[in-house]
Amino acid sequence: MGTHLSLRMFRSAARAGPLTVVVIALLGNLGITVCKFVAAFLTGSSAMASEGIHSLADSCNELLLLYGMHRANAPPDARHPFGHGREAYFWGFIVALLIFAFGASAAFYQGISRLLNPHTFGSLRAVYVVIVISFVFEGISWLTALRRIRRTKGNRGYYETLRASKDPNVITVLLEDSAALLGLLAAFVGTLLADITGRSEYDAAASLVIAVLLCVTSFLLARETKALLIGEPARAELQKSIIEIASADPSIAHVNGLITVQLGPDQVIAALSAEFEDSLATPAIEACVERVEAAIKSCHPEVVVLFVKPQTQSVWAARRARLQPAD
Repeated sequence: MGTHLSLRMFRSAARAGPLTVVVIALLGNLGITVCKFVAAFLTGSSAMASEGIHSLADSCNELLLLYGMHRANAPPDARHPFGHGREAYFWGFIVALLIFAFGASAAFYQGISRLLNPHTFGSLRAVYVVIVISFVFEGISWLTALRRIRRTKGNRGYYETLRASKDPNVITVLLEDSAALLGLLAAFVGTLLADITGRSEYDAAASLVIAVLLCVTSFLLARETKALLIGEPARAELQKSIIEIASADPSIAHVNGLITVQLGPDQVIAALSAEFEDSLATPAIEACVERVEAAIKSCHPEVVVLFVKPQTQSVWAARRARLQPAD
């Protein structure tokens, strides 16, 4: 019965939103951190010390992500009329820097230190136990984030979905947990080889592998969150839907195009260029804009601000021609 209850709780959590994904990762990492440091203290394993630092860094990162999610939901004010959605992207970028500055550098230090100062090990049973426990908890957190990604990917591949995602929190947890699982595998191999041969260099090498994994994770997170922080367009499906809704209004002769900016995971600004019927007077155009805005926000609540600009197709085309192609 206990196993079935745990499975039901996990499946329920996997269907929840980004907040649950981050909280599950935080709770798992806090427990794992304690276990890893205890095992490192008892055995002198540098790989386990690096993994402990890794999990401690991940725990701090998840606290920052939770703070960023809280700040991103703050309502608009006089200084931030479009809201605080980019707080989530800012703190996601800070997390990427911390993974490199704190996690990777500490793991490199542990590995180099053990290479320069080899030592003998006692019993490594505690390390093996902690690796197994950690793999279970990290695996649950990883699967929770993966299922969240799977719900939104549609027909796209996982890599394409990650690149297109506008939610840095789930991306961060998924990449962190992926690095953690690979790091645990490296720690297991290094510990096993050190245990068999009695050479601590294998343990030190595992720490260096963990450091490299953290560097790669930091780079990937920084690249994705930087693009969101600068200002990426909304997903293509949302843009297509907005254009279709506006085109369906009888007062609009032609929708020229759309510019969108992702302000936060669930916040979008949209600017619509449209050519209205020539016979319309100003009051009729104003009524049309109100209808279109209401229809778009009803279908897509994430569109927090919509600008509609009366514009001829030739003017729109000339403006688009001046834009540089995307990298």
